[in-house]
Amino acid sequence: MTLDVGKKAPDFELPSTEGQTVSLSQFAGKNIVLYFYPKDMTPGCTTEACDFRDQHEQFQDLNTVILGVSPDPVAKHETFIKKHGLPFQLLADEDHQVAEQYGVWKLKKNFGKEYMGIERSTFIIDKEGMLVKEWRKVRVKDHVEDALRYIKENL
Repeated sequence: MTLDVGKKAPDFELPSTEGQTVSLSQFAGKNIVLYFYPKDMTPGCTTEACDFRDQHEQFQDLNTVILGVSPDPVAKHETFIKKHGLPFQLLADEDHQVAEQYGVWKLKKNFGKEYMGIERSTFIIDKEGMLVKEWRKVRVKDHVEDALRYIKENL
């Protein structure tokens, strides 16, 4: 499946760290930062989550919800949230169905090994549920600031 900027973002339901099932459509009327990351407790993913944590209030002031998605189970997400004081929900995409919907479940190579995993990516979805911006193959440094700037300037 390919996603097109300017088209409706695919809706989904995933288990959340707040003990409920979350769907994209329940946030109608709010902007959404939907970010996919490979794994809880790893250096790059921790830095990215903490950067979102540190800017969380500014995103909230712009009527924007942050949702993080990885294949980790809810229990691991809860540990990650507690350890780093993350003020937003993490969603468990254990069967990587949503990652596949968004085209971020990719063949990866690391130290000569090939495996399937999440390609770090971020999607901005506007109040009407339209995909308005995407970043793929994200480099963590300055990424959260770029996302915040995009929302400030465009939504």
